[in-house]
Amino acid sequence: MSSDTVTNTDAAWIAGLLQAGDSYYPTGGYAHSFGLEGLVQEGVVRDRETLRDFLGLAVLPALRHAELPLAAHAWRALGALDWPAVGELCRLSSALKAPRELRTASENIGRQRAELAVSLHDSVLARDFVARAQAGGWPHSSAVAAALDGRVLGAPLPAVLTGLLYSNVAAVLAAAMKILRIGQNATQALLTAALARAPELIAGAEQTSLDRIGWSNPWLDIASSRHETADSRLFIS
Repeated sequence: MSSDTVTNTDAAWIAGLLQAGDSYYPTGGYAHSFGLEGLVQEGVVRDRETLRDFLGLAVLPALRHAELPLAAHAWRALGALDWPAVGELCRLSSALKAPRELRTASENIGRQRAELAVSLHDSVLARDFVARAQAGGWPHSSAVAAALDGRVLGAPLPAVLTGLLYSNVAAVLAAAMKILRIGQNATQALLTAALARAPELIAGAEQTSLDRIGWSNPWLDIASSRHETADSRLFIS
């Protein structure tokens, strides 16, 4: 058998990660713009070029320095059944998000994803996580939930991080098509450019120590906070 043959086990976790990262998956991600609508309302993001800037200056750095390292540490902690570490990562994930809208978005998506891991896969690990999170009052985290899904599916860490990177960037670009004059070809070009950076972003995130996790952008935080009290809005965040 050649070394590049896909095994049945590989096919199972690949299919599972594709399912979990799809907009059809009922985590509620489609209802969020993750700060983009706030920046559109402020006139900061208004076309393809400024959307590219948003991806490069906000979305990808947040993934590289916060979401991806959080998921990497959570994947390792879940593999070791280090529950105190998992709880700390959930709390850290929440603390890193200053605007309430962004915290709530991550918590809602994370809770839904964890509960789906229980109901769809009947996973003992996922059931234990949900019970401990409830008992300990852990804030749910979309990054930690992605790591949980990866462990439940038996997926290796690079694949889990790739799936998280893809789903986050794709969600922002899907939202962009609803609030900007931009079409599918343009957003797919931006998605392709962003995904070309996946190897470097994931390699860096895998090596990020716990005390180096964190990233902030006042530009995005202020827009998100203003969006919360906007007269009208299409997205929850």
